[in-house]
Amino acid sequence: MQELEKKLNYTFRNSALLQEALNHSSYANEHRSAHLHSNERLEFLGDSVLGFVTAEFLFTRHPESPEGDLTRIRAALVCEQSLYEVAQRLGLGQYLKLGRGEEAGGGRERTSILADAVEAVFAAVYLDGGIEAASALIHRCLLDVQRESVVEERRRDYKTALQELVQRHADQVLSYQMVDETGPDHAKTFRAEVQLNGSSIGAGSGHSKKEAEQAAAKAALESLGE
Repeated sequence: MQELEKKLNYTFRNSALLQEALNHSSYANEHRSAHLHSNERLEFLGDSVLGFVTAEFLFTRHPESPEGDLTRIRAALVCEQSLYEVAQRLGLGQYLKLGRGEEAGGGRERTSILADAVEAVFAAVYLDGGIEAASALIHRCLLDVQRESVVEERRRDYKTALQELVQRHADQVLSYQMVDETGPDHAKTFRAEVQLNGSSIGAGSGHSKKEAEQAAAKAALESLGE
């Protein structure tokens, strides 16, 4: 745990909190006789702590932005994909305690499990060191300038932009096709192609079909722009 604490740049006074944050429900269920708690309660609390810290950050950083814009930016900042990326940078998967079935199924790389564990760690730090310690960790992990710029990119709806562009001319038909799917079930990569009147105008990849279609639309916009 000292190795993870070093990555977090935080030393726990009560190390049991960090241990609990890493206990997946599958592990707790397999060790009921040990009366272990899973990280689900911490995840619940961590979601609220993360939401508050992020809201305060955006409220201060964007004093002129209306509530709707702040809500959309916050949703993108704290989405599952953003938290998964935090977990990847911390190498959090290697510290998780999983049940045998979850371990065999690739749980250490599953996006939802890693994202939930990040929220649980945020809650553990909050309970151990208070809101200032939790806020400092969330800022280090998530709320830097570069992170927000990445989120702004993610927020763009390329499919809608492409649709609006092609609709400037009559009788234009856009369609999306999944052309490839690779990787294990817990870490699939999808490749999509967007066609205009039956001809390919862009392709892109992502970890979900929606993400792949957005990437394809972005490529198409860049191609049509040229």
